[in-house]
Amino acid sequence: MASVLGDTSCTLHPDRQAGARCPSCMQFYCAECITEHEGKLTCASCLQTAAGADQKPAKRRRVVIAPFVQIILALALCWVAYYLFAQTLADVPDDFHDGTIWE
Repeated sequence: MASVLGDTSCTLHPDRQAGARCPSCMQFYCAECITEHEGKLTCASCLQTAAGADQKPAKRRRVVIAPFVQIILALALCWVAYYLFAQTLADVPDDFHDGTIWE
């Protein structure tokens, strides 16, 4: 049979009489060691554990590099294409522009 609350002592303070029992860890605690949280009496260690489980880990901000790299590669590809096109036009002989080549 379970012991009577008045005959037990606090788990953290053996010289003090227990005031309540934590429903999570089933340990006895004095009035200073137990706290009320969301309508239930809870010890500090169980409350800390519950608070740690409720909190989501902080999201790390990720730097997305792929779109920037794609933009730079696309611009470089366009520059190379226009450069090669300009070189091709520059290599066309002058006679072609005069119209004498067709004669």
